[in-house]
Amino acid sequence: MNIEEAKLSGLKLMEESKAAYLTTIDPSGFPLTRAMFNLRNREQFPEFSEFFENQQNQFSIYISTNTSSNKVAHLSKNPKMCVYFCDPEDFMGFMLGGSAEIIDDIELKKEIWLDWWTRYYPEGLEDPDYTLLRMEPTNARFYYKLNQLNFEL
Repeated sequence: MNIEEAKLSGLKLMEESKAAYLTTIDPSGFPLTRAMFNLRNREQFPEFSEFFENQQNQFSIYISTNTSSNKVAHLSKNPKMCVYFCDPEDFMGFMLGGSAEIIDDIELKKEIWLDWWTRYYPEGLEDPDYTLLRMEPTNARFYYKLNQLNFEL
């Protein structure tokens, strides 16, 4: 498999993976991974498909989370993060790494907002506990049935 094939397969996996696994580094230097909503999943979040299609970087990652979460605290101290998408039944995985950016732009936050998220952010879109993270990946690793390919983006 060449890099272009890996990129295409990775993009497809990003659109189909049920979860996005986010890894940050805690204050002790240990990685901490947790499952997050995969906002790029076309079946779960069809309302965001056009947003992602219009991104300059086809691999851009956006993650909604609580400002009070440990992941935001981790990324404030060390912005390095990885996001992993996988299909465990087919032994396929795609990891993207880079530095996180905490988004304050309310117009951008409006584009990544769903009304039912008030269960997490009771004050709605402008809830101070609603944070949007963005990563423009710089490196990637694609894995498929014992074959792997590492590349820069």
